[in-house]
Amino acid sequence: MGITELAVLKWLHIIAMVYWLGGEWGVFQTSYNVVNRKLPMDERRRHMETAYRIDILARTGIILLLPLGLHMGVIWGVQPFGGGYLIATWVFFAFWLGLCWAAFVYRETDRGIRLTRIDEAIRFVVIPLLLISSFASLMGYGPFNAETGQKWFSAKVLIYALLLVIGLKLRFIMREWTVIFRQLAQKEDPVLESTLEKSIQTGRNLAYVYWIGIATVAFFGATKPF
Repeated sequence: MGITELAVLKWLHIIAMVYWLGGEWGVFQTSYNVVNRKLPMDERRRHMETAYRIDILARTGIILLLPLGLHMGVIWGVQPFGGGYLIATWVFFAFWLGLCWAAFVYRETDRGIRLTRIDEAIRFVVIPLLLISSFASLMGYGPFNAETGQKWFSAKVLIYALLLVIGLKLRFIMREWTVIFRQLAQKEDPVLESTLEKSIQTGRNLAYVYWIGIATVAFFGATKPF
């Protein structure tokens, strides 16, 4: 058969999923040293820098998964927005990915925080659109095709949208790291340390749900069960 468009998209989709899942695990493990008060501040900042460098790959994977999935959905006939709609989708997500990387480049600066907030604002638009579209499709109202054997796509999009909600909360947590560490660099503050620990513990608890959701999204994509 040779190399087909669908095969290449599947390959890219798998890579994006791996970076998403693996990146979140890396940030999870690094966070233990970020909040370790026994370590010198410089050492903790190095671990935070490592977390950011790992996390950018996870963020890249998250963003790329949607246009890749929508593109494959056109080929599979489970979503009707091909042609110009698909081109516009790729242009939008290319802009979003560039914004995400710009926020990473300028991290720990006021500009980086502003760019991160714009990134978060985009999610406040994308998430409701995905939730409404996927749920309506499962109810039989479109826009995705959800006949017998096609519902897996809408279900996958629905879970992905819910995972973006968790991811948004985790973005808030990492932005909070930046602000707190800038303050801790000025002076030691037990209250800030306590806030940092609570923030990261919340993120760890959410991470378990996150991983189960990611595995479910991958399962639906691989098996197309209904």
